[in-house]
Amino acid sequence: MARMAARTKTTAKPRPAYRCTECGHQLPKWVGRCPECNAWGTVEEYGAVPIRTTAAGPVSSPAKPIAQVDGQVATARSTGVPELDRVLGGGLVPGAVVLLAGEPGVGKSTLLLDVAAKAASDRHRTLYVTGEESAGQVRLRADRINALSEHLYLAAEQDLGAVLGHIEAVNPSLLILDSVQTIASAELDGAPGGPAQVREVAGALIRASKERGMATLLVGHVTKDGQIAGPRLLEHLVDVVLSFEGDRHARLRLIRGVKNRYGATDEVGCFELHDEGIVGLADPSGLFLTRRDKPVAGTCLTVTLEGKRPLVAEVQALMVDSQIPSPRRTTSGLESPRIAMILAVVERHGGVKLGKQDIYTATVGGVKLTEPSADLAIALAVASSSTDTPLPNNLVAIGEVGLAGEVRRVTGVQRRLAEAHRLGFTHALVPPDPGKVPPGMKVVEVSDIGEALRAIPGRRPRSKARQDAAPQGVPAGRAPARERAAAPVQAYPEELMAGWEPLDSDELA
Repeated sequence: MARMAARTKTTAKPRPAYRCTECGHQLPKWVGRCPECNAWGTVEEYGAVPIRTTAAGPVSSPAKPIAQVDGQVATARSTGVPELDRVLGGGLVPGAVVLLAGEPGVGKSTLLLDVAAKAASDRHRTLYVTGEESAGQVRLRADRINALSEHLYLAAEQDLGAVLGHIEAVNPSLLILDSVQTIASAELDGAPGGPAQVREVAGALIRASKERGMATLLVGHVTKDGQIAGPRLLEHLVDVVLSFEGDRHARLRLIRGVKNRYGATDEVGCFELHDEGIVGLADPSGLFLTRRDKPVAGTCLTVTLEGKRPLVAEVQALMVDSQIPSPRRTTSGLESPRIAMILAVVERHGGVKLGKQDIYTATVGGVKLTEPSADLAIALAVASSSTDTPLPNNLVAIGEVGLAGEVRRVTGVQRRLAEAHRLGFTHALVPPDPGKVPPGMKVVEVSDIGEALRAIPGRRPRSKARQDAAPQGVPAGRAPARERAAAPVQAYPEELMAGWEPLDSDELA
């Protein structure tokens, strides 16, 4: 049913208004000097200002009980890319408007061109409108990633009216606009990308999508701070907001759901970018690990949660003697304030001297670890680097480290352990009360950082005989320097945490 414009009427209400007696300028309130002619004492109250109100008008369709509304028309349709379907909640809902934002060069256009080709069919046409490139340039990319389809239509336009004309002519089931900041309306003043232009373009395309049942994918630019460019109203108008993340020097790309009216926002899609295009990764844990025949000091593995997906990641630490008065603290893929806190806890409660050491911490594969579950792995990597003692290859560490040295619980421990067990890891350090443990996996519960640091192999077992034989003046559990200089005992995986001593600051020196 065609929509009719609502009727308006003008009613007068007793509301005071003011006017300058010199120049006739009208004002909604009294002021001492007229802002138009700058005359003093000439503003006087003279009448009422008409107020516009909206009268009731015809409706497009009568309201009905929600149980009688047909929900089949909003069934999601797959995009042909499983990782994108995971983030969207199953696929694209007819009439839904999705905003995909990301930094330049991250792969937005490549991904959406692949989606356009896979979603096109004889029953569902796809219209790809580019405002940043020519049609020939897009065709070259389509040849490179093999994204050609007879039912994929391509247009290069920068005028909103022309885009709406293409929609009328093609009648697509999916519209992809790259990007919303490059389209402008001739009815408004201002350059493309301005707040008014972005608001008008987005509003017109949203209306067209809802009326036709056409799914729409809008590409959005971001500012230097990582925020979506344009008015904040744009994020409120669309149905789904996705963030495309990734380091341009790494292969991994992540799509996170920021807003989703049709599904959860805690899902993450993983992609790998290469010369032939971009492909989804159902099991991306291998990108974050370094395969070695022998363990290396200063490395530790952890399991992080990206949305609902557990990923095994590797953290590395390197400590060298500093040659400057202020030692360096450099991080890559980790948060600097969090690293500074963990280093303070390791030094205070673990007995590891870090004051005159340059410390470098990083992740493998370009992954960014922001959740606290990686704290314990970072602490073990730092302690392992300080003693030049490697950790076992089959060990993962999961837990948050507090300022008092305690190891706190994190969410999804069982899910993390199941992922580690699936990848072949047999030992884990976790906070107390981890829940159900996968069969065949040895899990050691640690309550503080001191207990966790005993996992470093090469430490001599603590025995009662050594405590009794300690000379006077030497604390129990501390052997003389000559005995401590003996060759360390190699720890095997089955001996993990079987009575190893805490780190000794004298031995570390």
